[in-house]
Amino acid sequence: MSAKQNRVLIFGAGVIGSAYAIKFIEAGIDVTLFARSNRFTTLKEKGLQYNEKGAVKSIKVNVIDTLENDDVYDFIFVTVRYDRSESALLALKDNQSKNIVTMISNSNGFSSWLDIVGDRLLPAFPGAGGQIKEGILYARFPPKVLVATMFGEISGLVTERTENLAKLFETAKLPYAINQDMKAYLITHSVSDIAMISVLHSEDKIIDEKTVKTRKTAHKITITLKTYLKAIQKAGIAINPSVLKIVPKFPNLILDVFFMIWLRTKMVKNMMLPDYAISANNEMVQLNNDLLKFLNQNDIDPV
Repeated sequence: MSAKQNRVLIFGAGVIGSAYAIKFIEAGIDVTLFARSNRFTTLKEKGLQYNEKGAVKSIKVNVIDTLENDDVYDFIFVTVRYDRSESALLALKDNQSKNIVTMISNSNGFSSWLDIVGDRLLPAFPGAGGQIKEGILYARFPPKVLVATMFGEISGLVTERTENLAKLFETAKLPYAINQDMKAYLITHSVSDIAMISVLHSEDKIIDEKTVKTRKTAHKITITLKTYLKAIQKAGIAINPSVLKIVPKFPNLILDVFFMIWLRTKMVKNMMLPDYAISANNEMVQLNNDLLKFLNQNDIDPV
């Protein structure tokens, strides 16, 4: 199957969905973007606007706000936050498309998602980030050595559809990796996010710029990350990627220094912006609650 013949729907027109839409469209792939409300109107009127090296550009995109059950795509990419994942999948439940790629964090396994869409589910995780400011996308696709789009079958097998998805990313010249334990990868990633972002948005408030740069803040991240990584190991989850296996054994001082440096980056400054903080906090609360449920089901108390 030629990747250029693929018909792709991206369900969610936020940062991740918009970033991948641009890359796929530029590669000549047939892309439709599902959006709602003001975002739908803006995309219809102005196209998909994005920043490239300081210049604002626009690319034409086919955008819909209603999906018919017989409107079939080779791949549907779901690019919403974790706290909206089940509602998004419910909207796709009766659609006849066979492959639903969830580019979403997950801290509790796939049972609830499988209950909705069955074996059409193909879990993934995006290799991009950024912001949308005043309707304009500011996206980042870091080098593969740092991060790549990750996907894989729940069974761990390499199947025809994972190979076809790989061809799609190759056509778009996007770095990717097929992971044989996506459950472990997503739970490990969720632990990292919870440890870092929950400290920045402590008790429903954004931490102030002075406090964020202190060793005390860095140490909170260190302790939280180590505690949760050890907890998921006790629950039978392999730390994935394996490079993070060394973290629980690392001296606190070294990790504190690392996080003190990280807390001074532009990335963290952007994560403390009110719009990001509000949306991220909602997602982190649910990720954390569902992680605790998962650990409790395995008789693990991380505290």
